[in-house]
Amino acid sequence: MNLKLKIWRQENANSKGGFEEFQMKDVSVDSSFLEMLDQLNYQLEEEGKDPIHFDHDCREGICGMCSLYINGEPHGPTQTTTCQLHMRSFKDGDTIVIEPWRATAFPVVKDLVVDRTSFDNIIQAGGYISVNTGGTTSDANEILIPKEVANEAMDAATCIGCGACVAACKNASAMLFVSAKVSHLGLLPQGKVEAKKRAENMVAQMDAEGFGACTNTGACSAQCPKEISLTNIARLNREYLSAKFTSDNN
Repeated sequence: MNLKLKIWRQENANSKGGFEEFQMKDVSVDSSFLEMLDQLNYQLEEEGKDPIHFDHDCREGICGMCSLYINGEPHGPTQTTTCQLHMRSFKDGDTIVIEPWRATAFPVVKDLVVDRTSFDNIIQAGGYISVNTGGTTSDANEILIPKEVANEAMDAATCIGCGACVAACKNASAMLFVSAKVSHLGLLPQGKVEAKKRAENMVAQMDAEGFGACTNTGACSAQCPKEISLTNIARLNREYLSAKFTSDNN
């Protein structure tokens, strides 16, 4: 297939970016979206031009690195990661517009690459369980957990931190990401001890990073490649409200 690509080019976070157009010929319908970009970069390098910079790692839909805004949708027209999007989803002669995530908390590094350190900072603020490794610590498998609870925790834990929820939200909110992390830890007995502190600290860090507020439009969950449920946001709101009323920090 033959395609026209309109790709955002930007030297760094402080420079002014803009779209550049590229013509692609003989793109295989069986190639992935990132393989198509690889093909373009081979072409640019042969011409002595600067290749398109974009994030990728596992290319298996696991790591969440492939954060591209394609034709007005995070990760493109299917509810999957960009690396799992194939060119059969497009038609011969299509024009494809490719942009980086648009959020204050995700500054552009170069071209399509954004800095998602803000997500790392939120995790460091409370996305973990402190473990006492003393001799009296019980084996985790000794604690019985109902299957329904375990399933909910695992569903939330599938969040890969790609940032599609932020890109989809009109307010650039990170509530779906934060709520998934709070849920998958707080639902389990091992995580309940720090549940209040975790909710308070992670929400505080989210606000400090410059993410917007959640207005429950649901775009985040609709675009999430792992189908993280909005019920996690409701759970986070309950955890946070409870913490504000009963936490020792107040």
